[in-house]
Amino acid sequence: MAKITFLGAGSTVFAKNVLGDCMHTPALQGFELALFDIDPQRLADSERMLNNLKRSSSSTCIIKSYSNRKEALRGAKYVVNAIQVGGYDPCTITDFEVPKKYGLRQTIADTVGIGGIFRNLRTIPVMLDFAADMREVCPNALFLNYTNPMAVLTQVMITQGGVNTVGLCHSVQSCIPDLFRDLELDPTGVQSKIAGINHMAWLLEVTKDGKDLYPEIKRRAAEKQKEQHHDRVRYEMLLKFGYYNTESSEHTAEYHPYFIKQRYPELIEKLNIPLDEYPRRCVNQIKRWTEMREEIVNNADLEHARSREYASYILEAIETGTPFKIGGNVLNTGLIPNLPREACVEVPCLVDKSGVTPTYVGDLPPQLAALNRTNINTQLLTIEAAVTGKKEHIYHAAMLDPHTAAELSLDDIVALCDDLIEAHDDWLPEFH
Repeated sequence: MAKITFLGAGSTVFAKNVLGDCMHTPALQGFELALFDIDPQRLADSERMLNNLKRSSSSTCIIKSYSNRKEALRGAKYVVNAIQVGGYDPCTITDFEVPKKYGLRQTIADTVGIGGIFRNLRTIPVMLDFAADMREVCPNALFLNYTNPMAVLTQVMITQGGVNTVGLCHSVQSCIPDLFRDLELDPTGVQSKIAGINHMAWLLEVTKDGKDLYPEIKRRAAEKQKEQHHDRVRYEMLLKFGYYNTESSEHTAEYHPYFIKQRYPELIEKLNIPLDEYPRRCVNQIKRWTEMREEIVNNADLEHARSREYASYILEAIETGTPFKIGGNVLNTGLIPNLPREACVEVPCLVDKSGVTPTYVGDLPPQLAALNRTNINTQLLTIEAAVTGKKEHIYHAAMLDPHTAAELSLDDIVALCDDLIEAHDDWLPEFH
């Protein structure tokens, strides 16, 4: 029996989307859906939810929970990863509160920035443990990574873990629909080309019937900037650098040195930047889960419509050979020549029976490649720190992070890193 293993299956809502999609896909009927999570209660919740969904959808998939990770992985053909190491409390709280003592503010802190660096450092060892298990019990499996920080973790699984990996994010799918809805444009029949790095990929081309839509997009964006709205940072980047990027303004604000600045506090209100946004979301999700649990977990008539998540479409394309195009995170094997080859890039990929095949993009416009490289620098040095265990590379990663470097002195950056290492304590034993 073919097997899809879900690591982090206690993320019940996300498991519903990804595995619910699989149960609604004819080519994936009869698969075992193997669930693993370190939280037994959340694991049990997800198993109950999926069995309800199985009954309502008449799926022939087999739902099975595992307390042993290696057994959950044994023989898997596909592995979906959606873990979060350290959770909101204590690790996310630490990632936000310690930098505040130095005047360094963040919005999401899950990609780069000081928060992204430390999320990587506590997650990479766990991911490499997954890779070791997979090499032993399912060496040919395709690893679908949904966990942030996407670029670093995907690169590590490929280069250090030796696992066939593609990283998947929602921002490519939502780029055109969100932009066109916001600017009151019709997305029907629009063709686009998107590439770069995760959370900073670029809408390189956008056409309809051969006509370039960028002039009209920029005209409407300039008009929209005259009013207060939710996406001001991203439009500011579009108008200054010439291209729209895939990730939201709350993310984008902390990837660059221009927006969250002690010297210019008025920018926070002017550009509608939601500081501490991710902790607020975490608190709200924790509160909502109590209400949602009854609705999702214990609902015998639970229904599901196939979502836009890439996972089931990738598996369907591989199983049937019917091609499907995704925006995937893969190693830069010359796909974007003016970005480092060791970087993880987000590019169009073709999926069919041969697996996931990335496509050649070519050079990015020089200003976009330069912006990407500022974040890649920090990503690669974070990997160096994790792989070598050398604390100085944590400092280097933070010193080269655009937002951190714009706000703090070198000495303060070192002190902040030391404070975060101490505060994370058992989560970073190799650096104590």
